[in-house]
Amino acid sequence: MQVNLVQENGVVVVQPSAAALDASNARAFRDAITPVIDRHERVVLDMSNIDFVDSAGVGAMISSLRRAAERQAQFRLCELRRPVRALFDLMRMHRVFEIHNGRAEALQGIAA
Repeated sequence: MQVNLVQENGVVVVQPSAAALDASNARAFRDAITPVIDRHERVVLDMSNIDFVDSAGVGAMISSLRRAAERQAQFRLCELRRPVRALFDLMRMHRVFEIHNGRAEALQGIAA
């Protein structure tokens, strides 16, 4: 899976190019984001392109969050589309991840 990286005010914003984060690309997602988390203290995952997430995708994101926690780095999510946000609410993932509505809000929150 390809991810676009943008650095803004010392925060790395990761934006996957795929429309889904599922069993078909969860490993590729982990392979792409792990080095980013290993090199940076503050990471925001911009999910504005993602329309669908399954349990494998959620697992890959939890793995990323754990990796960040091991390094005492910050890992936040932003721009969840409505179906993904509904899934996260149903699974109570909003209690696991810090989720921001927009990129600017995430950048402001992670910089504080």
